Amino acid sequence: MPRPSKYPEQFRRDAVDLVRSSGRSLREVGQELGVNHETLRNWVNAAKTAEAAGRGRGEEPVSADEREELRRLRKKVAELEVEKEILRKAAAYFAKEMGR
Repeated sequence: MPRPSKYPEQFRRDAVDLVRSSGRSLREVGQELGVNHETLRNWVNAAKTAEAAGRGRGEEPVSADEREELRRLRKKVAELEVEKEILRKAAAYFAKEMGR
């Protein structure tokens, strides 16, 4: 599991907006904010990717928190499907035993 970011989502969005609107280099903005310029570059690239994906589907981009929740919920659904299958097989087994 990836470790949680030490920077809040809103801070990352604001940093990306500052890079886009200021016309300054990533290194300059990063130094001003106290963020490594490569980290800032990753945020900008992730925002571009999210916007492109959102435009392709006609939806708003999904935030990192929403992606994490979606991942967690998909994992939970998979677990519940396995449990349901086990219970279905157990019910069939006991029904067969009762018929003897």
